Amino acid sequence: MKVKKAVIPAAGLGTRFLPATKAIPKEMLPVVDKPTLQFVVEEAVNSGIEDILIILGRNKTPIEDHFDKSVELELELEKKGKDDLLRNARDIADMVNIHTIRQKEPKGLGHAVAKAESFVAGEPFAVLLGDDVVYNGEKPCLRQLIDVYEEKQASVLGVQTVKSSDVVKYGIVDGTQIEERLYTVQGLIEKPRVDEAPSNVAVLGRYVISPDIFKVLKETAPGKGGEIQITDALLTLSKQQSVYAYDFEGRRYDVGDKQGFLEATVEFALRDEALKENFRAYLKDICRKL
Repeated sequence: MKVKKAVIPAAGLGTRFLPATKAIPKEMLPVVDKPTLQFVVEEAVNSGIEDILIILGRNKTPIEDHFDKSVELELELEKKGKDDLLRNARDIADMVNIHTIRQKEPKGLGHAVAKAESFVAGEPFAVLLGDDVVYNGEKPCLRQLIDVYEEKQASVLGVQTVKSSDVVKYGIVDGTQIEERLYTVQGLIEKPRVDEAPSNVAVLGRYVISPDIFKVLKETAPGKGGEIQITDALLTLSKQQSVYAYDFEGRRYDVGDKQGFLEATVEFALRDEALKENFRAYLKDICRKL
């Protein structure tokens, strides 16, 4: 079965970016001139996704507004002859079918994903975390995972290796490498201590999951942090059926972290044809002064 639906959890409070996120959802903070969430949505669309469910919390209406039509803005741009900006605004509203639902309580990623059951309707689906932006100029990260899913007909986790000191930040895979970049998953540990980690292969915000996960989530007790962890549910699923991990190709940015957000801003600016020459000269001048 083809993967045509995606779920994007976006209910977090974004406390690491206060005070900016007091009134603006963290997913709407721009990398250069594009909200971080739009990068994630575009990755899904470019991977063949046709319908996206965004899981929202309170005060997230700017996300809904961004992906909706803006009649007043379009009329003003048309009136002023700003055709490129008008086309851009229309493309955002028309690129994919966006659906939203609210997670009323912050009970964890597993709880958020469980709310997508009726939307998924028994089909395999993708999950993309809004804090992770992945750049690959040739083949989107999610498309790589979908290709593995369609070959294996089993859930696939997007992974990359991280520094051993960073395993405490991620779900870590205990697995066996069976092909280049591909592992079978025997175990998963959510944010282990360094001495507990079975590897430094970390799950990094991209999943393609069998709909069987919903039955597992219903039976998953709160785990680390008192939340329902998707890692715990995927571990249970791996005991019932095959689950794979794929070491995806691409530059991943943790835009939920200030350092990662700044790195993304600099590197995407250097890829922008209109900005890169002047911005590169500016950076060279700054570096000479350091």
